Amino acid sequence: MSRPVIIALDFPTADKALAFLDQFPATANLTVKIGMELFYAAGPQIVRDISARGHAVFLDLKLHDIPNTVESAMRVIGRLGVRYTTVHAAGGHVMLAAAKRGLVAGAAEEGLSAPKLLAITQLTSTNQAMLNDDQQIAGTVQASVVHYAELAQASGCDGVICSAQEITAIHVAVGPDFIGITPGIRPATAAADDQQRVMTPTAAAEAGSNGLVVGRPITQASDPVKAYQQIVTEWSTAND
Repeated sequence: MSRPVIIALDFPTADKALAFLDQFPATANLTVKIGMELFYAAGPQIVRDISARGHAVFLDLKLHDIPNTVESAMRVIGRLGVRYTTVHAAGGHVMLAAAKRGLVAGAAEEGLSAPKLLAITQLTSTNQAMLNDDQQIAGTVQASVVHYAELAQASGCDGVICSAQEITAIHVAVGPDFIGITPGIRPATAAADDQQRVMTPTAAAEAGSNGLVVGRPITQASDPVKAYQQIVTEWSTAND
């Protein structure tokens, strides 16, 4: 779907991740997020295995290092055929631009379209006190997120990862075509867990989110397929 519900495959092994996906129809054509836990356990092969099943991959490694290192790492990621990948906006303009160069170059080496480069703004586990006290960033969370979105756009990124609480302000600042993918999505009946800035699928759609990332409300549900379908229905209906 053009505005995907992305399932976060936060599993410790490839076997557990693939067994989870086996619960879905072979024709489901999901979009799934491979984060640090699964990628560090299973390596690039898990990307290939999931892609071979017809699912789109969001490789969420949140790169943040010196520009040369990030560019080289993104060249490798560009060769994997993923749809989205991430870098920390806090790394600054030079690093973000280097990430984009590496991603485009790596994809071109394999004759692939470059993945969408999404910049992490503020994690959805960050609240106002953490921003001001731990990070020593003055102002509001929303102001910080919008600033990072403007920086990401100016540096060649395709979009950002942000809370749905900030997506409206981001689109006002950088335009409606700049992608805003929103984690921290919880159905009204679900626990917030360690997330601080959460929103329901309907509210995220109304705010202007371009895609949702949902983990535990699906992966830890008694019926993951039903839980996924319910969120997709809520999301799609709100987007109509």
